[in-house]
Amino acid sequence: MDEKDMKILEILMKDGRKPYTEIAKMLNTSESSVRKRIRKMEEEGIIKGYRAEVEPSKIGYNVVALTGFDTNPEDFLTVAKKLCEFEEVKKVWTSTGDHMIMTEIWARDGKELSEILFNKLGKIDGVKKICPAIILEELK
Repeated sequence: MDEKDMKILEILMKDGRKPYTEIAKMLNTSESSVRKRIRKMEEEGIIKGYRAEVEPSKIGYNVVALTGFDTNPEDFLTVAKKLCEFEEVKKVWTSTGDHMIMTEIWARDGKELSEILFNKLGKIDGVKKICPAIILEELK
């Protein structure tokens, strides 16, 4: 990867729908060069995909919680994979620090979040502790 590739990535991370022609103009290069560079980064797994970034509250999800899960060591990966199966769980990360697994969970309200956490996710075999933190406002 060179400096041009890094600039292309910066542009795409801000606006994944930016036309190749506009990127080419910004970098003072040809559209075909931009297209080839992007295709190569996709093939190498540098660019993993493109997706819409959604504002949860605009579609009825008024509670977003970053939630830490602690498990029995032998159940760690099984629990992480099981969490990925729930529609309400939008992201799952394995981590170091206070919790072994971190998730982003969307719920319509506090009651639904409690239902998700304690009557669904908390019943997964191997879960020892659940620590939710409700997001008040996203700044960046």
